[in-house]
Amino acid sequence: MGGALRRILHVDMDAFYTSVEQRDDPALKGRPVAVGGRPESRGVVAAASYEARRFGVRSALPMSRAVRLCPELVIVRPDFSKYAAVSRQVFEVFREVTPLVEGLSLDEAYLDVTENAWGIPLGVDVARRIKARIHEVTALTASAGVAPNKFLAKIASGWKKPDGLTVIAPERVEAFLQKLPVDALWGVGPVTARRLRAAGIERLVDVRSAAEEVLRTAVGSSAATPRRCRLHAAA
Repeated sequence: MGGALRRILHVDMDAFYTSVEQRDDPALKGRPVAVGGRPESRGVVAAASYEARRFGVRSALPMSRAVRLCPELVIVRPDFSKYAAVSRQVFEVFREVTPLVEGLSLDEAYLDVTENAWGIPLGVDVARRIKARIHEVTALTASAGVAPNKFLAKIASGWKKPDGLTVIAPERVEAFLQKLPVDALWGVGPVTARRLRAAGIERLVDVRSAAEEVLRTAVGSSAATPRRCRLHAAA
Protein backbone atom coordinates (compact mmCIF):
# COMPACT_ATOMS: atom_id res chain seq x y z
CA MET A 1 0.00 0.00 0.00
CA GLY A 2 3.05 2.26 0.13
CA GLY A 3 2.52 5.39 2.19
CA ALA A 4 -1.21 5.64 1.49
CA LEU A 5 -3.49 6.31 4.44
CA ARG A 6 -5.33 3.20 5.50
CA ARG A 7 -9.05 2.92 6.14
CA ILE A 8 -9.42 0.82 9.27
CA LEU A 9 -12.75 -0.28 10.70
CA HIS A 10 -13.48 -1.62 14.15
CA VAL A 11 -16.87 -3.32 14.19
CA ASP A 12 -18.38 -4.28 17.54
CA MET A 13 -21.70 -6.06 18.00
CA ASP A 14 -24.03 -4.30 20.44
CA ALA A 15 -24.53 -6.15 23.75
CA PHE A 16 -23.93 -9.32 21.76
CA TYR A 17 -25.00 -12.19 24.03
CA THR A 18 -28.04 -10.43 25.42
CA SER A 19 -29.04 -9.08 22.00
CA VAL A 20 -29.04 -12.63 20.62
CA GLU A 21 -31.24 -13.75 23.53
CA GLN A 22 -33.63 -10.83 23.09
CA ARG A 23 -33.84 -11.54 19.36
CA ASP A 24 -34.69 -15.18 19.95
CA ASP A 25 -37.18 -14.61 22.79
CA PRO A 26 -39.58 -11.71 22.12
CA ALA A 27 -40.60 -11.75 25.80
CA LEU A 28 -37.13 -10.40 26.65
CA LYS A 29 -37.27 -7.36 24.37
CA GLY A 30 -37.13 -4.10 26.26
CA ARG A 31 -36.38 -5.84 29.56
CA PRO A 32 -33.20 -5.78 31.65
CA VAL A 33 -31.38 -9.01 30.80
CA ALA A 34 -28.13 -10.52 32.03
CA VAL A 35 -26.46 -13.57 30.56
CA GLY A 36 -24.52 -15.50 33.19
CA GLY A 37 -24.65 -17.75 36.21
CA ARG A 38 -27.22 -17.86 39.00
CA PRO A 39 -26.71 -15.50 41.95
CA GLU A 40 -27.07 -18.30 44.50
CA SER A 41 -24.18 -20.22 42.90
CA ARG A 42 -21.78 -17.26 42.84
CA GLY A 43 -22.41 -16.66 39.16
CA VAL A 44 -21.15 -13.57 37.39
CA VAL A 45 -22.56 -11.42 34.61
CA ALA A 46 -21.14 -12.41 31.22
CA ALA A 47 -23.12 -9.73 29.39
CA ALA A 48 -25.82 -7.18 30.15
CA SER A 49 -28.46 -5.65 27.95
CA TYR A 50 -28.60 -1.88 27.61
CA GLU A 51 -31.76 -1.90 29.72
CA ALA A 52 -29.81 -3.62 32.53
CA ARG A 53 -26.81 -1.29 32.15
CA ARG A 54 -28.99 1.65 33.13
CA PHE A 55 -29.10 0.10 36.61
CA GLY A 56 -25.32 -0.30 36.77
CA VAL A 57 -25.26 -3.96 35.74
CA ARG A 58 -22.02 -4.72 33.88
CA SER A 59 -20.06 -7.74 32.73
CA ALA A 60 -17.89 -9.41 35.39
CA LEU A 61 -20.19 -8.13 38.15
CA PRO A 62 -21.27 -10.81 40.65
CA MET A 63 -24.81 -11.80 39.73
CA SER A 64 -25.92 -11.39 43.35
CA ARG A 65 -24.85 -7.74 43.16
CA ALA A 66 -26.55 -7.34 39.77
CA VAL A 67 -29.86 -8.57 41.20
CA ARG A 68 -29.62 -6.12 44.08
CA LEU A 69 -29.03 -3.28 41.63
CA CYS A 70 -31.87 -4.42 39.37
CA PRO A 71 -34.46 -6.61 41.15
CA GLU A 72 -36.36 -7.13 37.88
CA LEU A 73 -33.28 -8.48 36.11
CA VAL A 74 -33.94 -11.49 33.89
CA ILE A 75 -31.07 -13.98 34.08
CA VAL A 76 -30.41 -16.20 31.07
CA ARG A 77 -27.94 -19.06 31.09
CA PRO A 78 -25.33 -18.61 28.35
CA ASP A 79 -25.54 -20.64 25.17
CA PHE A 80 -22.08 -20.26 23.69
CA SER A 81 -22.74 -22.59 20.78
CA LYS A 82 -25.54 -20.27 19.67
CA TYR A 83 -23.37 -17.18 20.06
CA ALA A 84 -20.56 -18.85 18.10
CA ALA A 85 -22.98 -19.66 15.27
CA VAL A 86 -24.10 -16.03 15.05
CA SER A 87 -20.46 -14.91 15.23
CA ARG A 88 -19.65 -17.05 12.20
CA GLN A 89 -22.42 -15.27 10.27
CA VAL A 90 -20.99 -11.89 11.25
CA PHE A 91 -17.45 -12.82 10.25
CA GLU A 92 -18.71 -14.15 6.91
CA VAL A 93 -20.03 -10.64 6.29
CA PHE A 94 -16.63 -9.19 7.17
CA ARG A 95 -14.89 -11.50 4.71
CA GLU A 96 -17.30 -10.53 1.96
CA VAL A 97 -15.53 -7.19 1.87
CA THR A 98 -11.90 -7.98 2.78
CA PRO A 99 -9.63 -10.87 3.77
CA LEU A 100 -7.83 -8.48 6.15
CA VAL A 101 -9.93 -9.29 9.22
CA GLU A 102 -8.44 -9.42 12.72
CA GLY A 103 -10.91 -10.94 15.13
CA LEU A 104 -10.66 -9.86 18.76
CA SER A 105 -13.52 -11.96 20.14
CA LEU A 106 -16.78 -13.51 18.96
CA ASP A 107 -18.33 -10.10 18.51
CA GLU A 108 -15.67 -7.64 17.38
CA ALA A 109 -12.97 -7.30 14.75
CA TYR A 110 -10.70 -4.93 12.89
CA LEU A 111 -11.02 -4.72 9.12
CA ASP A 112 -8.61 -3.04 6.71
CA VAL A 113 -10.89 -1.81 3.93
CA THR A 114 -8.34 0.42 2.18
CA GLU A 115 -8.90 -1.91 -0.75
CA ASN A 116 -12.09 -3.95 -0.64
CA ALA A 117 -14.10 -6.41 -2.69
CA TRP A 118 -17.02 -4.00 -2.93
CA GLY A 119 -14.87 -1.36 -4.62
CA ILE A 120 -16.11 1.34 -2.23
CA PRO A 121 -13.57 4.16 -1.81
CA LEU A 122 -14.82 5.66 1.48
CA GLY A 123 -14.47 3.77 4.74
CA VAL A 124 -17.68 5.27 6.11
CA ASP A 125 -19.65 3.85 3.18
CA VAL A 126 -18.09 0.42 3.70
CA ALA A 127 -19.04 0.60 7.38
CA ARG A 128 -22.63 1.54 6.57
CA ARG A 129 -22.95 -1.37 4.18
CA ILE A 130 -21.39 -3.82 6.66
CA LYS A 131 -23.78 -2.69 9.39
CA ALA A 132 -26.72 -3.11 7.01
CA ARG A 133 -25.54 -6.58 5.94
CA ILE A 134 -25.10 -7.70 9.54
CA HIS A 135 -28.64 -6.59 10.35
CA GLU A 136 -29.96 -8.28 7.22
CA VAL A 137 -28.24 -11.58 8.07
CA THR A 138 -28.62 -11.66 11.86
CA ALA A 139 -31.33 -9.10 12.76
CA LEU A 140 -28.78 -7.60 15.16
CA THR A 141 -27.07 -4.23 15.28
CA ALA A 142 -23.39 -3.40 15.35
CA SER A 143 -21.43 -0.22 16.00
CA ALA A 144 -18.48 0.77 13.84
CA GLY A 145 -15.55 3.13 14.03
CA VAL A 146 -13.60 4.31 10.99
CA ALA A 147 -10.11 5.78 11.36
CA PRO A 148 -6.56 5.71 9.94
CA ASN A 149 -5.42 3.21 12.61
CA LYS A 150 -6.72 0.49 14.93
CA PHE A 151 -6.35 2.46 18.14
CA LEU A 152 -8.62 5.27 16.96
CA ALA A 153 -11.05 2.95 15.16
CA LYS A 154 -11.68 1.01 18.38
CA ILE A 155 -12.33 4.17 20.37
CA ALA A 156 -14.62 5.47 17.64
CA SER A 157 -16.76 2.32 17.56
CA GLY A 158 -17.75 2.85 21.18
CA TRP A 159 -18.48 6.55 20.78
CA LYS A 160 -22.19 6.32 19.85
CA LYS A 161 -23.36 2.87 20.90
CA PRO A 162 -25.68 1.16 20.20
CA ASP A 163 -25.98 1.03 16.41
CA GLY A 164 -23.43 3.81 16.09
CA LEU A 165 -21.05 4.91 13.37
CA THR A 166 -18.23 7.35 14.09
CA VAL A 167 -15.60 8.49 11.60
CA ILE A 168 -12.28 10.04 12.56
CA ALA A 169 -10.91 11.50 9.35
CA PRO A 170 -7.12 12.02 9.14
CA GLU A 171 -7.50 15.79 9.41
CA ARG A 172 -9.59 15.36 12.59
CA VAL A 173 -7.20 13.05 14.43
CA GLU A 174 -5.45 15.67 16.53
CA ALA A 175 -8.69 17.40 17.51
CA PHE A 176 -10.20 14.06 18.48
CA LEU A 177 -7.17 13.09 20.57
CA GLN A 178 -7.38 16.37 22.46
CA LYS A 179 -10.76 15.25 23.86
CA LEU A 180 -9.64 11.86 25.16
CA PRO A 181 -8.87 11.18 28.84
CA VAL A 182 -5.68 9.35 29.74
CA ASP A 183 -7.56 6.12 30.48
CA ALA A 184 -8.37 5.85 26.77
CA LEU A 185 -4.87 4.42 26.39
CA TRP A 186 -4.54 0.66 25.97
CA GLY A 187 -3.44 -0.95 29.21
CA VAL A 188 -4.35 2.01 31.43
CA GLY A 189 -6.91 0.87 33.97
CA PRO A 190 -8.50 2.80 36.87
CA VAL A 191 -5.50 2.47 39.21
CA THR A 192 -2.92 3.57 36.63
CA ALA A 193 -5.21 6.38 35.49
CA ARG A 194 -5.43 7.71 39.05
CA ARG A 195 -1.65 7.70 39.36
CA LEU A 196 -1.19 9.47 36.04
CA ARG A 197 -3.77 12.11 36.94
CA ALA A 198 -2.06 12.65 40.28
CA ALA A 199 1.10 13.41 38.27
CA GLY A 200 -0.79 16.00 36.23
CA ILE A 201 -1.38 13.77 33.20
CA GLU A 202 -5.09 14.17 32.56
CA ARG A 203 -5.45 13.70 28.82
CA LEU A 204 -4.10 11.19 26.36
CA VAL A 205 -2.09 13.91 24.58
CA ASP A 206 -0.39 14.83 27.86
CA VAL A 207 1.51 11.54 27.67
CA ARG A 208 3.38 12.77 24.61
CA SER A 209 4.95 15.68 26.46
CA ALA A 210 5.42 14.02 29.86
CA ALA A 211 8.99 13.49 30.97
CA GLU A 212 10.18 9.91 31.26
CA GLU A 213 10.89 10.31 34.97
CA VAL A 214 7.37 11.62 35.59
CA LEU A 215 5.85 8.58 33.92
CA ARG A 216 8.18 6.24 35.79
CA THR A 217 7.30 7.86 39.12
CA ALA A 218 3.59 7.60 38.34
CA VAL A 219 3.41 4.03 37.07
CA GLY A 220 6.76 2.40 37.88
CA SER A 221 7.65 -0.53 35.63
CA SER A 222 4.54 0.16 33.55
CA ALA A 223 6.06 3.39 32.25
CA ALA A 224 6.87 1.69 28.93
CA THR A 225 3.17 1.18 28.22
CA PRO A 226 2.12 4.84 28.13
CA ARG A 227 5.44 5.64 26.44
CA ARG A 228 4.65 3.22 23.61
CA CYS A 229 1.19 4.71 23.36
CA ARG A 230 2.75 8.02 22.34
CA LEU A 231 3.13 6.41 18.94
CA HIS A 232 -0.63 5.86 18.80
CA ALA A 233 -1.31 9.39 19.98
CA ALA A 234 0.89 10.80 17.25
CA ALA A 235 -0.61 8.65 14.48
